[in-house]
Amino acid sequence: MSMTRDLAQLHDKQFDVLIVGGGIYGVWAAWDAALRGLSVALIEKGDFGSATSSNSLKIIHGGLRYLQHADFKRMRESILERRALMRVAPQFVHPMKCVMPTYGHWLKGKEVMAVALCINDLVGFDRNRLPDPQKRLPRGRVISAGEVKALMPDIDDTNLTGGAVWYDCQVYNSERMLFSILRFAVEHGAVAANYVEMVRFMRNEDRITGVLAKDGLSGEEFEIRARLVVNNGGPWFRALLERLNGNVKKPEVGLSAAMNLVVKKRLFPEFAAGVWSRTSFDDADAVLSKGSRLLFITPWREFSLVGTAHVPYVGSPDEFRISRSDIEEFVAEVNSAYPRAEIKPEDVTFVYAGLLPMDGVNEKSGDVRLLKNYRIIDHEQDSALKGLVTVVGVKYTTARDVAEKTLDLVAAKLQARAVPCQTAETPIFGGDIADFTGFTFRQKARLAGAYSPETVEHLVLNYGSEYPRVLS
Repeated sequence: MSMTRDLAQLHDKQFDVLIVGGGIYGVWAAWDAALRGLSVALIEKGDFGSATSSNSLKIIHGGLRYLQHADFKRMRESILERRALMRVAPQFVHPMKCVMPTYGHWLKGKEVMAVALCINDLVGFDRNRLPDPQKRLPRGRVISAGEVKALMPDIDDTNLTGGAVWYDCQVYNSERMLFSILRFAVEHGAVAANYVEMVRFMRNEDRITGVLAKDGLSGEEFEIRARLVVNNGGPWFRALLERLNGNVKKPEVGLSAAMNLVVKKRLFPEFAAGVWSRTSFDDADAVLSKGSRLLFITPWREFSLVGTAHVPYVGSPDEFRISRSDIEEFVAEVNSAYPRAEIKPEDVTFVYAGLLPMDGVNEKSGDVRLLKNYRIIDHEQDSALKGLVTVVGVKYTTARDVAEKTLDLVAAKLQARAVPCQTAETPIFGGDIADFTGFTFRQKARLAGAYSPETVEHLVLNYGSEYPRVLS
């Protein structure tokens, strides 16, 4: 089925569900709804995935860091989602080794990390229940100070006791992954259109019945009717709710600017390195590792991806920009944490920056408190307004799971035929690969002489089993 933008399809019928917002949460929801047999429309005011969803550190977290909050539920959710993404998007999601130095014998010490890694493996006891051997994640372990210094030259060795090694995943191309989810949603009946902005909600007494939308290319306004509307607006979710003129409660959630830098240096080509920032950081909710935060330097193509900096943001998401001073300040923080990096502002070739939901700001330190848990808000329950659900997502990793829970609620409210979620098991576009290493090897052999091995690998990493469509 074509991905042609056809706005006539949007106003020719009433949909079961209309999703406003084409980021990662919106496209997973559209894919889920389509697989459940619901008629679904998805509109996005800009390019699909052009805001926060494409601006991340590209790590699929298994949740080890949630141990510092003793949040085992969130940790388990992340481990299950990491496994699900390796299963349904094998061309994009690949294991990545992570190394972090340990200091002293207390909260940042080797002994505490040994226990944490053991708990991580226990909570993720089923992490390797996948058919593909390439997706296997080894057990975490601690290593000696000498091994750490060999891996991370010039790391601060004051009170260095060793290091921790564990495995998470990296998404090779988050933008292409989002589009691959969307493509299969459309092939299964979803109607999707970019550059379509919601102007206002349509309302009949105490029920939302759809939206008035505007074509961003022609300026034409038209109605989209739906039995239920899902607000997946990302940083714009509050702005969308404000169009109800105070007739709905708005979550007390602020915004934080998150920034990751692409640097023209291969600092750690074989693994992601965690380095402790020397800038003080106060996480009031943390049980462990209070007082500082971990920065990650990850291998990214021929460069390095460094993150993440967080600063409070006040203003319209439409006006969000990262300033040169923000970049220079973060570069200085990274160089202080790992002097051997010697990053200069001119080494920064790209900035991934997006807006994340914020729970507040520490009054003493000014540090951002990110929202830790997603929210699915049924406005019939909180504002007596039927036909509207708002989603506030917090992590790229868990977007599929939150979409599943959202569609469980949507299906119940629509009294739809009970169809279980299938997105944790159904491969996305190009994901029909049982053995990624073997598949890639066979394609290189098949196309030898016509294309270089590097070209074939690039095609497989971006298009998976559907790469022949690109060649044809």
